[in-house]
Amino acid sequence: MDKSIGRLSTALPFWMSLGLVPLVWFGAAQGGWWVLLPIVATWYLFSALDAALGVNLDNVDPETGEEHLFWYKLVTQVWVPLQFLSLFGLIWYVGQATHLNGWETFGVFFGVGVMTGTIGINYAHELMHQKNRLERTLGDLLLAMVLYSHFRSEHLLVHHRYVGTPRDPVTARYNEGFHRFYPRVLRESLVSAFRAERAMLARKGLPWHHPNNPFWRYWALQAAMLALAFALAGWGGILLFAVQAGVAVWQLELVNYVEHYGLTRKHLGDGRYEHVMPRHSWNAAHKASNWLLINLQRHSDHHYKPDRRFPLLQNHTEADAPQLPYGYPVMTMAAMLPPLWRRVMNPRVRRWRETYYPEITDWTHYNHADLPLPR
Repeated sequence: MDKSIGRLSTALPFWMSLGLVPLVWFGAAQGGWWVLLPIVATWYLFSALDAALGVNLDNVDPETGEEHLFWYKLVTQVWVPLQFLSLFGLIWYVGQATHLNGWETFGVFFGVGVMTGTIGINYAHELMHQKNRLERTLGDLLLAMVLYSHFRSEHLLVHHRYVGTPRDPVTARYNEGFHRFYPRVLRESLVSAFRAERAMLARKGLPWHHPNNPFWRYWALQAAMLALAFALAGWGGILLFAVQAGVAVWQLELVNYVEHYGLTRKHLGDGRYEHVMPRHSWNAAHKASNWLLINLQRHSDHHYKPDRRFPLLQNHTEADAPQLPYGYPVMTMAAMLPPLWRRVMNPRVRRWRETYYPEITDWTHYNHADLPLPR
């Protein structure tokens, strides 16, 4: 094992995300075009850094012990109070500010949503995959700040189990534009998450409204966040909170769209599907955006080994997993332009199908997600 993995200097690039906090505050204080700083930094600066720094193909020993991961775990935990104080501090500050017009106010909270989505939901994703109660609770708090608490149930109980099958709402279908994917996933994910929790309770002989249903906690936490926003700035505070939450969820679902676009698991008959493999997620090895997103782009390995903490995620080469041409910042922007997206990605999906499933000649049922639901 490389002992340098446990040093702060090695972990420090993953702390770059904290730089978004002062950018959001600076934009709010200055107004004008400065409110775009968080957006420019997240989408364009890291795209430029990816182009300059290239890819990182190195892998850390996946058996590295928890005692060497202190600085990596700390950044996700420290983020929670920082985001809470920034979000509600800005609701109070902007609610009283006189130097911001309507568009500038919207711009500030669009930037806040980029922060709470790109970083906050991503860190919540890392935290909710852990087994200890503290980290899972911190993940719940981050999701409540964007009114998307059910993401934990949907992701852990539905997405990881059924990715690449018709039962997973989050797997984007071949030729499905983001403008179609987004309303579908908003509707279906909430329903599938609730059904999954209800089914778990039913297996224990409990009704859906039993206190053990985490949706009660989700609703309570979200109500508390909205109440605090109202206490700080009235109905204007609720509106500002809703703006950032909407932007954050849009950011999340853009990433979800990119991660599995067009990739499906082979149907083996009678509702049986092959096991999840690295080839069922798009991989991206771009260095800078993986720093920002704590290796989320090593998504092929995350689905292959969901219990691995982010610094231990392995990069899979083209021999094992399909590769994105650019990091998530560029790819999510491309996803907003369906003709461009199809031009870039559809040929890659077709090559993926020829490489891994040459025996399948008719993909119609896969494209329409109308194969039998997995058992």
